Amino acid sequence: MNTKERPQGQAAPPLLAVKDLKVHFARGGSGLSRRPAEVVRAVDGVSFEVARGRTLAVVGESGSGKTTSALAVMRLAPITAGTVHLGGTDLGALEGEELRLARRRLQIVFQDPFSSLNPRQRAGDAVRAPLELMHVGSKAEREDRVAELFTQVGLRPEQQRLFPHQFSGGQRQRINIARALATKPELVVCDEPVSALDVAIRAQILNLLARLQRELALTYLFISHDMAVVEHLCDEIAVMYLGQIVERAPRQAFFANPLHPYSAALMSAVPTVHGGRARAAQRIRLVGDPPSPIDPPFGCRFAGRCPAVEPACAAEPVALREATPGHWVRCRRVDVVGGLARPVVRLQAA
Repeated sequence: MNTKERPQGQAAPPLLAVKDLKVHFARGGSGLSRRPAEVVRAVDGVSFEVARGRTLAVVGESGSGKTTSALAVMRLAPITAGTVHLGGTDLGALEGEELRLARRRLQIVFQDPFSSLNPRQRAGDAVRAPLELMHVGSKAEREDRVAELFTQVGLRPEQQRLFPHQFSGGQRQRINIARALATKPELVVCDEPVSALDVAIRAQILNLLARLQRELALTYLFISHDMAVVEHLCDEIAVMYLGQIVERAPRQAFFANPLHPYSAALMSAVPTVHGGRARAAQRIRLVGDPPSPIDPPFGCRFAGRCPAVEPACAAEPVALREATPGHWVRCRRVDVVGGLARPVVRLQAA
């Protein structure tokens, strides 16, 4: 469990600040039929901040826009509108050499430890590649840095000469983490870094990420759909649904009192322990599929699947509001009574 606590009254300045981020993709369109191209609103007005040395987890089901948001932060997906600032640098305004140099400050660990490594490239060369591409240090300094990184992530320096197929899945992800750390970045984006690993190996990699954050003062943007993983590592949580953030809160507040109906459904999938044995919690089962990001609903985007819906939910857009200090929610069916926020309707397990 993450035990980091921020001193009372001290708010760390944000390292990463994302404001009203939109990533829209044009799709289709035909010159013969003269139909206009459809627009996929993958990310549709997302704002969040991550303080230096902290971890923000962005969670949601497939298609929610969480990975696209992370790729936009990395400038690996086009930014349609909005801003992404890393420290005082507007990443969205950078191009060419300026963008290449800025990439030293932010790196990414991808989901699949198998496909993210070149099978014909030795492990040491893979970790060294960012240093060579960004002209960091001399040849001797690069060699020393790679050996240091292998030790730092729990691999032996002599394993540099091995090829990816000679490593297990967990070891390959350690190589990917070492590669991401090569340029000493301030921000590391972790895109579901343990979802492709066995359960036993997941804990090892999560513990490694937590240790590296403590030792190197790293800041993480952590993308996941696994709430149990998120609870282990994160400081704050942002829940995404159909391209928008529907709830954002500190970890303890979120897990103690999820306010949005979609968050409650996600939370119901977290395993719990009863009588010394783990079992699935009582599931809240949602009916239907998310709407199309090409034509999202005018009102609440979750209204069509929400067990607590009322007519007004679909009639007008719902803004993200701060229900209690630091706890934001995009739902009109949340009341604040005596300084405590609570859903008007508590969802029941199916």
